[in-house]
Amino acid sequence: MSVNQPEPVQLKPQKISLRLRSGLSTTFSVSFKRAEGYPVDLYYLMDLSYSMKDDLKNVKELGKDLFATLNKITPHAQIGFGTFVDKTVLPYTNINKEKLLKPCDENDQQCQAAFGYRHVLSMTPMEDEFKKKVTEQFISGNLDSPEGSLDAMMQAAVCGDKIGWRNSSTRLLVLTTDAGFHMAGDGKLAGILEPNDKQCYMENNLYSKSTDMDYPSVGQLAMQLEENNIQPIFAVTKNVEIVYKQLSRMIPKSEVGVLLSDSTNVVQLIESAYNRLSSKVTLTHDNLPDNVRVVYTPKCDHAGPPGDSEGVCDHVRVGEEISFDVTVTATSCNEDQSFTIRPLGIKDTLTVTLSTNCECQCVDPAIRSHPHCTGKGQVSCGICSCSEGFIGQFCECSIGDKDERTLRASCQRQNGTECEGRGDCVCGRCNCHTTESGSSYYGEFCECDHEHCEKFMNKLCGGKGKCNCGECKCNGGYEGSACQCQVSEEGCRTLNNTVCYGRGACKCNRCECREGYQNPRCQTCLGCTDPCQTKLNCIECLGFQSGPFKKNCSEACSTSIYHEMVDQSTIQSKRCQQKDSDGCWIKFNLHQLVGEDNYKAEILKQRDCPEPPSVTAIIGGSLASVALIGILLLMLIKLLIYMKDLKEFRKFENEKKKSKWAEADNPLFQTATTTVANPIFTGE
Repeated sequence: MSVNQPEPVQLKPQKISLRLRSGLSTTFSVSFKRAEGYPVDLYYLMDLSYSMKDDLKNVKELGKDLFATLNKITPHAQIGFGTFVDKTVLPYTNINKEKLLKPCDENDQQCQAAFGYRHVLSMTPMEDEFKKKVTEQFISGNLDSPEGSLDAMMQAAVCGDKIGWRNSSTRLLVLTTDAGFHMAGDGKLAGILEPNDKQCYMENNLYSKSTDMDYPSVGQLAMQLEENNIQPIFAVTKNVEIVYKQLSRMIPKSEVGVLLSDSTNVVQLIESAYNRLSSKVTLTHDNLPDNVRVVYTPKCDHAGPPGDSEGVCDHVRVGEEISFDVTVTATSCNEDQSFTIRPLGIKDTLTVTLSTNCECQCVDPAIRSHPHCTGKGQVSCGICSCSEGFIGQFCECSIGDKDERTLRASCQRQNGTECEGRGDCVCGRCNCHTTESGSSYYGEFCECDHEHCEKFMNKLCGGKGKCNCGECKCNGGYEGSACQCQVSEEGCRTLNNTVCYGRGACKCNRCECREGYQNPRCQTCLGCTDPCQTKLNCIECLGFQSGPFKKNCSEACSTSIYHEMVDQSTIQSKRCQQKDSDGCWIKFNLHQLVGEDNYKAEILKQRDCPEPPSVTAIIGGSLASVALIGILLLMLIKLLIYMKDLKEFRKFENEKKKSKWAEADNPLFQTATTTVANPIFTGE
């Protein structure tokens, strides 16, 4: 494009001012026309890791074909060239000095030192210059498989002055590689903790912060590519196609193409990717205020659906004019604000200046009893200001001795919203609004309508009934909350041809059991009280005419239990053994019949009653016990007396041992002399 030639305008208009009422929307049209011969800047970013050795040989011969293809698109084409490998630190690259200088195999003489990203050639229209610079490049190498491609793309995007991107051009960034990519967080493996700051760091055409700053995140890269209107084309080998397709989904206006193993098809790949990118027009916005909502409706042959984030027209030809209806809604009042609408990947923008009109500019009549207000008030900005004692939209309601608050309270259900927010409170009664479909809300508090019922197959009440105040009234032959079922009891029939054993209702061909009973047929009740206990009193009175129900047995039990006295039971359902009021064990079997409290009982005729106690044995035992206790008491008393005497004797013995006696003769004491004479003895 010559210097004096004006830049083509593809988007119209480029400025618009809107003044909106809060909550009301306005729609305007935006047209777009693809300009013929629009300039193209293509930056070829190549992976020079060792696995791309064969590809580099072919790329050196691609200059002629690449320029020829671009010249078919536009006469104003430029090409730049850059290369990348990975960060020159462990574990990405061998940091041995010799390996850093020559990271390739020993047999490869033409091998350049390892590097992160190198800018080789700024944008140029000269084919010879491109070929010369590419020819000077040699292969390099690193250790791991993922490469530093995101680092290189970020620098190519933010270093616009170095790369030479033109202001008015379609900017294409072609990335060729056979490996995956490192992203934010991977730098921690090498001790690199500083996050990427999305700034340009180029010194001597090399990325100077490669070993100091972490890789960018995908979100950071996508943001910079979008801000700089750069459209990436990922020319990758088959083994990493899925990885880059997933990456492409997160980067607007990007394409993925599959390279052959030696990159011989790269020119055709770039041409087809460019055609796909340029024929797809995506209109979106930047810096949208919080209280503003935008909806795009594309008007073209291959239009996408209306959307609040973007509008898409596909297969747009050169020279074809398309349009978008842009609907803008301000949800609240605000001062003057602006936002930008633009097609992705294209410089043209539309600046929308928005302001809201939240004030009434009225010229009110001076009549105090205006006819519009039924002669009971005056008009203020189109609204009736009622005289004292009157209320209502047109002052038609006389409140008498009531105050306005009391009247409005009568329009609220359970102190909730007035008329459920679906009507106006007029003279203490709700005057209901119409719905969006044209029908009316109804009910005392406008709580009902014919639209808010359950749906089935995306149809209200399944198309088999009518919606009545939130509930479906089904047509004949249908049932269910959304009339989704045909009336049938086949799935609820039991073996004895009853419906749910009489313990539930059959709805939608399934049993809805009463509390405690279990599906599928409500036969068993896991949470119910044991009938052996609840039916004991009836069993006792029916079988043996005893117990609490003895006097009114027929009234209390005849309707719930059908009983039979047997010598041996035949029912196997529920075996019971309970003790009655006489202390006897009653054995009976229960079988639950149809219904909730309906049983058949088989009662064994013979009760197990304990034998009565022997009176003689009790009296004899009692007397023997008393005698034994008396003897034991006497023995205990005797023992206590003996223990006391023993204690006194031992005390006496101890005191005796302590006394001291003197041994001496009493001089006054004379021993008694006894003389015995035999009267018969004569001395002879």
